[in-house]
Amino acid sequence: MMKTIAAVIAGLIAWILVATAVNLLLRALWPHYHEAEIAFNFTLGMMIARLILGALSSICGGFLVAWITKANSAAVNITGVALLVLFIPTHSQVWHTFPLWYPLTFLVSLFPLTMLGATLKARWTER
Repeated sequence: MMKTIAAVIAGLIAWILVATAVNLLLRALWPHYHEAEIAFNFTLGMMIARLILGALSSICGGFLVAWITKANSAAVNITGVALLVLFIPTHSQVWHTFPLWYPLTFLVSLFPLTMLGATLKARWTER
């Protein structure tokens, strides 16, 4: 049980670390990205980049949870649900700021991409 809890916490922390690193990279490499981020005035390309950031973060979080727990599906499921629960309030507050497809895509992708990360870990281990 403690291993599951530790893995879920590690997966959430991994999500935050990957998202932060990729976001800092976007700020450094993309002119005007930081200004758009402050104003919540993203171009289509910026929104897609942010969705890719979220996808990569979810996959990495799921991968780490599966690695720690030896592919315990309960821990991966809890992580996916926890991400969804954590992000629903934030995205409901900015719902009106973005086109509907953007927050929906982000929220709907959290759980399956976390599962994908765990699946990739399982396939990597098989090799």
